[in-house]
Amino acid sequence: MKVVLDFLWLLLILLFSYLESFFKLFIPLKRKSVGGEIVLITGAGHGIGKNTAKLFANLQCVLVLWDINQQGIEETAAECRQIGARVYTYVVDCCKREEIYTAANKVKQDVGDVGILINNAGIIFCADGLTIKDEQIQKMFEVNILAHFWTTRAFLPSILQNNHGHIVTVASTAGFVGVPYMMHYCSSKFAAFGFHKSLTAELFALGKLGVKTSCLCPVFVNTGFVKNPSARFVPILQPEDVAQELVDGILKNKKIICVPPSVSFTPMLEYFLPERALKALNEFHQVKFDAEVRCSDSNKDK
Repeated sequence: MKVVLDFLWLLLILLFSYLESFFKLFIPLKRKSVGGEIVLITGAGHGIGKNTAKLFANLQCVLVLWDINQQGIEETAAECRQIGARVYTYVVDCCKREEIYTAANKVKQDVGDVGILINNAGIIFCADGLTIKDEQIQKMFEVNILAHFWTTRAFLPSILQNNHGHIVTVASTAGFVGVPYMMHYCSSKFAAFGFHKSLTAELFALGKLGVKTSCLCPVFVNTGFVKNPSARFVPILQPEDVAQELVDGILKNKKIICVPPSVSFTPMLEYFLPERALKALNEFHQVKFDAEVRCSDSNKDK
């Protein structure tokens, strides 16, 4: 009898959820206030991280900027200070776990408890599976996913204690589709997407409903990491536009932030289209970028 009641209760929740989602299409989501929050952004010296920092500076947040490039974060910090923000900078190599933990302890002493953690630092090498070097594969996983574990483990205790905060994972649409000559990058971003989903589920299981999570999944962003990207129907995004979508999503507590939003339907195609159709669709999109390919007779761009 209990199973039947539980099933009926589940059906009611499902029905209510669909109705709630439908009405939310017509009611603007309320944006939360983050003034005074301590916001830590990794990879803040360039691209999405830099533009995200400037947007949070406009929201009167205290900024903690991490990057391996000292000149980059100092330039970001100068622009944020001109806006009026209080900014702290740290040169941190996100490949190195102990360096992350050391910097995290210094942040706690110098600034206080981080409320919004944005794991943005990332790296990519485009090459086929045999051409890419071992150390390049290792570096991608160290920065693109393992660093997320170390930063989260460093700052999560105070967030859990306060039952307040926001943990942001910058992944990619490469986190739910496979792209030739990006096998290792896609794998690291699949891991980042899984990290976000599992962390979200764990926070719910712990009853920490005040701690929010978001995952950013953009298509190609014009940051210079991928050379000469192009696609027939997918736009090449500008970092400032992606940062605006990210911050807007954080303020609205959106779980998944796809840019453009239409790519959120991409994973569904894997379940509904036959393999031959998927291959034809991928060829139709004509996704191209420069990659080092030596498995064939000669090097060529893809």
